[in-house]
Amino acid sequence: MSSSKDNEKHRNQKSIAVLPFVNFNENKEDDYFADGFTEELINALTTIKGLKVIARTSSFSFKDKNIDVRKIGEQLGVSTILEGSIRKSKNKIRITAQLVKADDGTHYWSKNFDRELEDVFVLQDEISLLIADQIRENFGHFIIQDHLIVAPTNNLLAYNLYLKARHHHLKWNPEDLRKGVRYYEESTQVDPTFALPYFGAALTYGINASWGFMPFDEGIRAAGIMLSKGLQINSDVYLGYFARGTVSLWGHWDFKSGYEYLSKAVKLNPSFTDAEEALAELFIATGDLQRALEHTENILSLNPLSPNHHYTAGTIHYLSKQYKKAIAYFETSLELDPQFALSIEMIALCYIHLKSIDKLLPFLKKHPTAEEPKKCLLLFKAIYPEIDFPIETLSQTKPSFSSNLIPWDLYLNVYCGKHHEAFKILEQGIKIKGGQFINFKSDPFLTPLHQNRKFNELINAVFNSQRLPNSELNLKENKNSIKPLIAEQEAQDYLEKLKQLLLRENLFLDANLSLKKLAEHLQIHPNKLSWLLNEYLGKNFNELINSYRLESFKKKAVDPSNNHLTLLALAYESGFNSKSVFNAFFKKTEGTTPRAWLKNNSPKF
Repeated sequence: MSSSKDNEKHRNQKSIAVLPFVNFNENKEDDYFADGFTEELINALTTIKGLKVIARTSSFSFKDKNIDVRKIGEQLGVSTILEGSIRKSKNKIRITAQLVKADDGTHYWSKNFDRELEDVFVLQDEISLLIADQIRENFGHFIIQDHLIVAPTNNLLAYNLYLKARHHHLKWNPEDLRKGVRYYEESTQVDPTFALPYFGAALTYGINASWGFMPFDEGIRAAGIMLSKGLQINSDVYLGYFARGTVSLWGHWDFKSGYEYLSKAVKLNPSFTDAEEALAELFIATGDLQRALEHTENILSLNPLSPNHHYTAGTIHYLSKQYKKAIAYFETSLELDPQFALSIEMIALCYIHLKSIDKLLPFLKKHPTAEEPKKCLLLFKAIYPEIDFPIETLSQTKPSFSSNLIPWDLYLNVYCGKHHEAFKILEQGIKIKGGQFINFKSDPFLTPLHQNRKFNELINAVFNSQRLPNSELNLKENKNSIKPLIAEQEAQDYLEKLKQLLLRENLFLDANLSLKKLAEHLQIHPNKLSWLLNEYLGKNFNELINSYRLESFKKKAVDPSNNHLTLLALAYESGFNSKSVFNAFFKKTEGTTPRAWLKNNSPKF
């Protein structure tokens, strides 16, 4: 296990995790509103290039858990944590928010907001901009847009219904997916011009259809209708591209269109790891496992506590026949969510490939939720007839059903030598675009079919070049392509003016001085000032201003006329507004404490 020092070394300084805002309403069913508010802040911050934002799943894994922010920061690899609370009362809303330094728990910033409920989008925008400013001032340059959130609807009831729908949708089980569809459709009825619930409904219909939770044709048709309506309203939002990509991939196995749409979704919202996971799933299906792994490694850096992402990584190693590595990922997935059914089934498959009946039997007993334990053991017996074990140990098996997560009957027919029956099942699965069959090209259980002409015909039909993507999403920003924000001579002029403001007018003595305020004095945009400090001085805003404050403190501290004042009072007079910030900055700069420094630098008489 890595030490806290190792974690600190790998921690991204321009990074944040937004923890679920606490619902302080008496009605706990209002959690959906607090969750939705949190998710909107996460989405807003992800639009800032250069800022690492932990994805929703990992942030929400700490919901209702009293865990020290320093430990959360270590687990997520971030420098800052945003936490807060929400209280609604009739048409009023109170938000409290605080930005915390993850390595030591000190507060950078905190504020209370009391607003009308109808101003919720303006409030989300205001808070996200304040947070972005604070991170930039403390950790360095990135561009911040003038607005990070634009109201998607003017109807608060429609928005509430959308949040309720998403609350159920993200539980990813058949019952909640059905509830999600119902709330999405109610939202569209209240405000037919609100695009997001159409996309949400399209996604849930598509998922239900792909995994057999409803008739395939009915679900895909409904998904297409809702998607079309949403696109007529707004065709350029990340959820719209994600919905189009999801329906293309899972509903039609159209890998080319799926790639195009999912890539756009990732570009618009780099922290929406569901979209990039879908890209990984697309490459898993087409057999490009290396590209799938690259995407999966990236989403795990942004969303390290997602059971689904660990499952996806495990699937890549499984299809690469690295079964022990695969099991490690599937086990992590189950640690994060003990009910994650797909990981349970995949571990069982790995034990079959590893010929480990001594591990498979206790595993199936430990997980009574396994969908077809008897068929699993029959498959093992069909592959390894020489190994004797009591299949009746698990005689209480559930009947087979069409929406199995694993195509057990396909595998059993393959290893019982009934290849004709196996092909009938496989062809039917491909025809209905069943999610259980999409990885058939690389499925190790289908190896005995590889020499059959029919199998290669199926591969050519599904994965021909016209259906495959022909380009790759570049996830990493090309820094060499970034153009200077200010010309050389103009930059030098601003630097000289900045020096005069700080030395002659002592602006640093203002404890409330911000990057924006300083930019107003210089008559320059804050984005340009941030870039100027980073490129020409190699400092962020707080490093620069606190360096002037530190020099002011040192002069005051050695001045005998100030002997009646405490060191902290002198720090406050020099512009510092926090004891912890002063002490930390002093020690970082001087390598010692203020008191020790003064002892060594006091005038000798």
